[in-house]
Amino acid sequence: MRVKAQMSMVMNLDKCIGCHTCTVTCKQVWTNRAGTEYIYFNNVETKPGIGYPKRYEDQEQWHGGWTLDKKGRLQLKAGGRLKKLLQIFYNPDLPSIDDYGEPWTYNYQKLIEAPLGTRNPSAHSASALSGKDMTMQWGGNWEDDLAGATEHAMRDPNLTNLEQHVQMEFEQAFMFYLPRICEHCLNPSCVASCPSGALYKREEDGIVLVDQDRCRGWRFCVSGCPYKKVYFNHRTGKAEKCTLCAPRIEVGQPTVCSETCVGRLRYLGLILYDADNVLPAAATEDPQGLYEAQLSVMLDPEDPQVQAEALRQGIPADWIEAARRSPTYALAKKHKVALPLHPEYRTMPMVWYIPPLSPVADIVHAAGYDEADPDKVFATIDSLRIPIEYLANLFTAGDVEPVRRVLRKLAAIRATMRASQLGLEPNEELGKAVDTSPAELDDLYRLLAIAKYDDRYVVPKAHAEDAGRLQSQHEQMFCSLDTEGGPGMGGAGMGSGGLDEFGPRNPEAHTFTADDGRQHFNLLGWDGASTSPHLFPEGGAR
Repeated sequence: MRVKAQMSMVMNLDKCIGCHTCTVTCKQVWTNRAGTEYIYFNNVETKPGIGYPKRYEDQEQWHGGWTLDKKGRLQLKAGGRLKKLLQIFYNPDLPSIDDYGEPWTYNYQKLIEAPLGTRNPSAHSASALSGKDMTMQWGGNWEDDLAGATEHAMRDPNLTNLEQHVQMEFEQAFMFYLPRICEHCLNPSCVASCPSGALYKREEDGIVLVDQDRCRGWRFCVSGCPYKKVYFNHRTGKAEKCTLCAPRIEVGQPTVCSETCVGRLRYLGLILYDADNVLPAAATEDPQGLYEAQLSVMLDPEDPQVQAEALRQGIPADWIEAARRSPTYALAKKHKVALPLHPEYRTMPMVWYIPPLSPVADIVHAAGYDEADPDKVFATIDSLRIPIEYLANLFTAGDVEPVRRVLRKLAAIRATMRASQLGLEPNEELGKAVDTSPAELDDLYRLLAIAKYDDRYVVPKAHAEDAGRLQSQHEQMFCSLDTEGGPGMGGAGMGSGGLDEFGPRNPEAHTFTADDGRQHFNLLGWDGASTSPHLFPEGGAR
């Protein structure tokens, strides 16, 4: 047993109101460089919908994540080294800028300098890439609140085989919000896809980061990630992604998206897992068995044997205590109400979701809801406007039973607490029907409904005294967050952005010094018009 610690997150989708506060605050903190206009480390999608970038969940198109070969061994769905070498200058699995939506800005200077006249001037949208006028066709929030659902929603990959069951007519439509960040997977395909070894999984807490000094902009990490949460910065020529707010995590603070969440739907905690069991679990043959396989990798922090082994392998005692108090372990493993996003990708994601039970009120009353009768409480689960099959396609590779169990448990909590609030005697049969004791129902209610700050975020501080040991185990221990112009990866990039930068760019910004001391030119970030010093071995700029 090889015990490792992993920071993880759980989101309660019943609480998300789609306000995008998490997206805005993440953007303000981590994307202060040019070229990040279309980069959303955190975004909130409306489901059903094709998502951001377009249809990122369709791995038959994008070939992200892992698959099994004929011998049952894990291999990248996009192919191995030879295939990557053949595609190194043309990657057909890479989303285009149209899939993200070309970033735009407005020429406000035209308004300011417009002469007096009878016609009111307007600030037309202009591309943030080229500076030319454009008409917006797609963007990160294009599908908000089912906007354009009649045109796009039925292309949602999760609606496959549900077309007859789900219609987008107003009286039958359903929706819920799905906040997304990098999954910081136990078996990250982005790390395995990177030819230059720039992506790595941090030794101490499992956070997946990008070493900006090693990144050469090949972008195989983008196509390798099935969640499409690695982005290519077209101005710096580097890959960028969510860091799980690593500098905040190191000092015991929650991520920015968690801290600022209006609905208080996010939970952060440490999970102990058996690293030796990750690959066998990810290679589970039946995709619908991957959810339980991932649960089996998680170790019980209350187990004295696990605690002793974790201490022996260098995990600090206060981290083990944090794992014992972890809300993410409680929700995912103890109570089993949180589910992984698309376990069939075999990356073993560590951002989990509690599926939405709402809207439920009209259905339960129409079905003759009675909190004293478990049959009438749970009979409404299969009648919800959000089809269980749709949720199963999202969270359990199409297996509806785990989703049904979660929704039944959530319904039991609601019925029990409603009876308690009305002064009625709680029906113990509800708990028995979902294999949960009254004490466990109460514990789950307190965690989901009234948990305080310190109960939602259990983030142990990093141990600086372990830095030397960890760095010897993994030379890429740190992310380049402290470069000039930070705090984001890659420093200030090419400048502050805006229309005033669409002239000739600074050629020196595209150069870098290699380990051998020679100057090199970043061809991937070149605009094709300015000079290119150090592009060729001899002769300098051409």
